[in-house]
Amino acid sequence: MAATTPSAGVKGRAGPRKHKLVAELTDRLSRATSVVVTDYRGITVKQLEVLRSTLRQHNIEYVVVKNTLARRAAQAAGVGEFSDALTGPVGLALGYDDVSRPAKLLNDHFRANRRLPLLAGLVEKRLLDARGIIAVAELPSRDELLAQLAGTLQSPLTHLAGALDSSLSTLATCLEAYRDTLQTAA
Repeated sequence: MAATTPSAGVKGRAGPRKHKLVAELTDRLSRATSVVVTDYRGITVKQLEVLRSTLRQHNIEYVVVKNTLARRAAQAAGVGEFSDALTGPVGLALGYDDVSRPAKLLNDHFRANRRLPLLAGLVEKRLLDARGIIAVAELPSRDELLAQLAGTLQSPLTHLAGALDSSLSTLATCLEAYRDTLQTAA
């Protein structure tokens, strides 16, 4: 019989706690706009708690989960190719807002501490390797991109307004000079 629930592949061997973990991770993977895979070796529990606190402020969850359970959750969430990135001791940073923010924060953390290297990622259900996720980390944020777009769109309008203002000012000056000439002649 075919498996119909997200944790159906776990049934039989795993207990209810693992079923619940797979179901929760499936839900998180389904809702996430981006997921960053990191190697958490070499980081202390205290450092990890500080990092999690920082990430939570940006609506990002950092979870360490067994690869087997994460693979089952990825399959159930419809991102089975993500299973290939889950090798070795990995932690997952799940972002729900700006797609670049998890990668950006973790990349900044790696540069500062040389711990928690970025291994791979999932951005809008597309698998990226380490280079791809680092490229995402180096992108400007959504707000910065919108500001750049607004500036780009505003620039021609500002030049047009300036040119029209200059032309109208020149016309007004000419008309004023002509009026003065007529008044002097009269």
